[in-house]
Amino acid sequence: MTAINLIELGQRARAAATQLAKASTEQKNGALMAMAEALERHTPAILEANALDVSDARANGVDEIWIRDRMDMVRRMTGMIADVRKVAELPDPVGREIESRTLENGLRVTRRRTPLGVLGVIYESRPNVTVDVVTLAVKSSNAVILRGGKEVMRTNMALVGLLRQALTDCGLPADAVQYIESTERQYVNEMLKLHQYIDMIIPRGGNDLHRLCRENSTIPVITGGIGICHLFVDESADAEASLKVIHNAKTQRPAVCNSVETVLVHQQVAAVFLPKLVDAVGKEGVIFKADPRAMQLLDGYSPAVEAAGPQDFDTEWYALILSVKVVDGLDEAIAHIQQHSTQHSDGILTHDVDHANRFLDEIDSAAVYWNASTRFTDGSALGLGAEIAVSTQKLHARGPMALEELTTYKWVIVGDYHIRG
Repeated sequence: MTAINLIELGQRARAAATQLAKASTEQKNGALMAMAEALERHTPAILEANALDVSDARANGVDEIWIRDRMDMVRRMTGMIADVRKVAELPDPVGREIESRTLENGLRVTRRRTPLGVLGVIYESRPNVTVDVVTLAVKSSNAVILRGGKEVMRTNMALVGLLRQALTDCGLPADAVQYIESTERQYVNEMLKLHQYIDMIIPRGGNDLHRLCRENSTIPVITGGIGICHLFVDESADAEASLKVIHNAKTQRPAVCNSVETVLVHQQVAAVFLPKLVDAVGKEGVIFKADPRAMQLLDGYSPAVEAAGPQDFDTEWYALILSVKVVDGLDEAIAHIQQHSTQHSDGILTHDVDHANRFLDEIDSAAVYWNASTRFTDGSALGLGAEIAVSTQKLHARGPMALEELTTYKWVIVGDYHIRG
């Protein structure tokens, strides 16, 4: 394979970002609509490439849930294309004034949104990420350098070709979308040192990828997407409604970061609720990892219920596995979440307003829920059109990162030949 010159990719991306920053909202929206039309028109070719990737994954023994939730595009195309059009309809953040005031000396001081510049995105599987990232980057006037996973290389190359062509057709620089056409690890390490051209690194993958980026990057890194998510069933919760929420949060797409991994149950309702939970969710093939108190209440449910091991409450399963624990009440639930959560998405199921408000105040996760599934921590589901990642950090951005989170700001000061005394 021909060696890839990442410095050249960086230079082209930087030049494209400069051009894109001058593009009008109408130009960018036109490019997004052209992308949606191209994806729609070429869906058969995209799915053909994806089918080859999926076939190889199955031959290599990749878990079927992982394939369904992260690789297979058959069920994702329609929604993905709709999200591109949704982003085109959203307000353009670039150039928006955040605040403006006039000082006593007559200076007018404004903070104005401006693009970050060039984004470096490293991700595994999930070819829909390619489209989400490019869509949000173009609308927010950022260029991107993408490095996707080897499992979906054919799919990603088909998508990138269409997206770049749509930019060209609309008079915008195709170099705003760069893709590292290699699965060699060396290019990830080189990318993490390309600070003269890349302004932010966004990893989307497991703990190992995030650790690699944090420890080796000379570029600011936004980390997130590691989701040990919790739901606490309080004593006043509607049992039947809570079962539906948990069923959705665990089984709809178990291999994604907003899937619930641990259910905590108030001890006053646990004896009735836990057997119902195993009956309702276990029929989907879910295996339960139970703490000692839960095991006592679920005697006879083997093999669906197993004793939880030392690390089970700190594990993101990416599978039909659910940890369950009986707690004395709200205090113990909050303490457990504070100890084990990755601060992604955590929720309470309750009719007690005081308990709900205390939970929402004390749980410091990127998204906190009251009587809702954690599956809503998603850019599209929260009305953002799409997302480039879910940040669990506290600086710059938290939660789903969409258009506004892909901008920074600059100070604009207007005077009348003012001098400082």
